[in-house]
Amino acid sequence: MRKAVQFGAGNIGRGFIGALLSQSGYQVVFADVVDAVIDKINEDKSYTVHVMDVACEDQKIENIRGVNSTKPEAVEEIADADLVTTAVGLVVLPKIAPTIAAAIEKRMEKGCDTPMNIIACENAIRGTSQLKKAVYDNLGEEGKAFADKYVGFPDCAVDRIVPPVKSENFIDVVVEEYYEWDVERSGFKGEIPVITGMTLVDDLMAYIERKLFTLNTGHCITSYLGKLWGFPTIDAAIADEKIYGIVSSAMKESGDGLIKKHGFDAEAHAAYIKKIIGRFKNPYLQDDVTRVGREPLRKLSPTDRLISPLTTAAGFGLPVDHLLVGVAAALHYDNPEDKQSVELQEKISANGVRKALMEVTGLTEEKLLDTVVEEYNKLSK
Repeated sequence: MRKAVQFGAGNIGRGFIGALLSQSGYQVVFADVVDAVIDKINEDKSYTVHVMDVACEDQKIENIRGVNSTKPEAVEEIADADLVTTAVGLVVLPKIAPTIAAAIEKRMEKGCDTPMNIIACENAIRGTSQLKKAVYDNLGEEGKAFADKYVGFPDCAVDRIVPPVKSENFIDVVVEEYYEWDVERSGFKGEIPVITGMTLVDDLMAYIERKLFTLNTGHCITSYLGKLWGFPTIDAAIADEKIYGIVSSAMKESGDGLIKKHGFDAEAHAAYIKKIIGRFKNPYLQDDVTRVGREPLRKLSPTDRLISPLTTAAGFGLPVDHLLVGVAAALHYDNPEDKQSVELQEKISANGVRKALMEVTGLTEEKLLDTVVEEYNKLSK
């Protein structure tokens, strides 16, 4: 039987990637630092994914076990795996890289010539490539040569909303019905595995940006405006007529830039936007605006979901008025429990909105900066 190690036994790991792998016939080993979750996985040997949407369904996920990702056993599990996937967050990838590197070197010591593929399923542009660099930083020259030959690092784009809904059994998960997992064909080593729900693509960057600059752009703008105007959840926020108008217009502006850049069909992309907004309205998910808005410095960085679609559309001379409102709303995100939010608010207090904006986003065009500051001040009233 094929074996996969899934780094991250959180909601995404269990409710999306791990579930698909189990449904595809893999024995799935969840690797995580939270012992309570790992112990429960090993005790129950199964959990339930509750699909809550227009059509509701319960899916039982079996043939699973868990291991603490910091223990030597994790290296052994990876060394024997056919596939390694992650859902840990971009900042955690460098922390798991030494464990993966140790497993690759163990495979080399054993003389294993069976290919292994590693896929970072993160909300980021080319997350697997970033993980690969961190892994190679922990390999010796022989290990790098071995990995070049036998270890694949396909990049991917992932899309599924998995909110932190508490279930009676705390390892059960609530998810929406929709999901998308696009994986770059050329990154695999050896025979490409057949996995339920995994779509092989050649032009991955188009798929990454379509998702990141449509779903994630609209999602975070909804969250920032929702939090600012007192709405607790995404579905409640998007139901507000004013928020809906800003978000849908911002997604259209982002989409117009993507259509110019990647040659997407305009009607098909308009339908994609409509579908995404429909997902925001799903009342079963109850996705907290504070959760969706977390880590604002990352989301305001030059290559992420607010600034990159803004500069892309502006670069083609297209309107970006509502994207600028989204950036202004992000600057208002004030959550004392979020380190990045605290840092962002400290920058604004110390240096003013304009300087903080330039530092965080990398924006330099005077007209764009002026408009964001103007919108920020409007939102302050």
